Amino acid sequence: MSKAAELAALIGSQTARGDKNLLINSDMQVAQHGTSKAMAHDGSTSVYVVDRFTMAFGGTHEQLDGTYAQVADHPLSANGKSLKWTTGTAESSYDADEYLYAAQIIEAQNLQRINNGNSNAVPITLSFYVKSSVTGTFAVGIYKEDSTARIFNKTYAISSANTWEKKTITFAGDTSGGGIVNDNGRGFYINWHLAAGSNAVGGGSNGAWKNYGGLSDWADGQATNAIATTSSATWQLAQCQLEIGEVATPFEHRSFGDELFSCQRYFSHAVTCIGPASSGSLIQAFASLPKQMRAAPSYSVSGALNFSDGYAADFVQSSGAVAIVANAAPDGSPAQFLNFTNFSGLSAGEIMFFPRNSANNNRIIADAEL
Repeated sequence: MSKAAELAALIGSQTARGDKNLLINSDMQVAQHGTSKAMAHDGSTSVYVVDRFTMAFGGTHEQLDGTYAQVADHPLSANGKSLKWTTGTAESSYDADEYLYAAQIIEAQNLQRINNGNSNAVPITLSFYVKSSVTGTFAVGIYKEDSTARIFNKTYAISSANTWEKKTITFAGDTSGGGIVNDNGRGFYINWHLAAGSNAVGGGSNGAWKNYGGLSDWADGQATNAIATTSSATWQLAQCQLEIGEVATPFEHRSFGDELFSCQRYFSHAVTCIGPASSGSLIQAFASLPKQMRAAPSYSVSGALNFSDGYAADFVQSSGAVAIVANAAPDGSPAQFLNFTNFSGLSAGEIMFFPRNSANNNRIIADAEL
């Protein structure tokens, strides 16, 4: 047994009690961002629905649009969920610089046990279920941007249309490239490619680690673009696991509560507030988060917010607005001081509360995604 294999076996045994899966929300249970979002070539280039999994466009799509959704369809469970892309308007032809992929970005400090970038680097194995209306050869890969950017793609075949198939792919440990910085930044991108133009393949990253050489390495090995060039084409992903070692072990089931708590390090709309009205139109409130976030989050609102005085009176913003009070809390703190404007009729000094149990379901959103 090689030194790397020995280390992988040792680390695997140490993580057998939990957290062997390096991916978060890998059974697609949590969807704080919503259960469905439209994507268009002239709109957002990266969208979250299922927590920790983004769907992204690249290049200059002229026509492509579609829907990214969490759906009640699962290879093993009648009540399970999966991630689903559905093409709406298809590209009439796929240009050289275009690409479409799903990804999870893993926080760097969660990858230190794989020893990336040194002689003790261990292999890792990715297993997942996939279903697509399109058959053919697809690429899946790892991209690392710390130190020297590195990339490694492999291919898998979808053999039967509209049928769940399990895939298992092992990536050798990367002994080069300077490793992954032990911080809260981006560690690995795990990329599932759905389509790639001719400039996004052919760079030599299919089958081995190499220094990232640009777009030609991004989706090397991807051999079909029919997902993007066929109206109503679908691609689904479920029950993903990334673990140390050369063998795919049984899937590590985590409770919904555990997955939600892990996701809230990166995104949360479970923000609560209490604080005084500073004037007739402004509330300065102490906001509390469920847990410390990866970094200082940005804040937004899903619509006009409804605050209450805790008794009978409700106050609703004329339009949703929130701003961070400068230097209010350290990066990623589970508490923050926020300004809420666009109210009327407040009494200065009166303590206000959010959320209010009412028909107004608008939320405060804290975002620290990678």
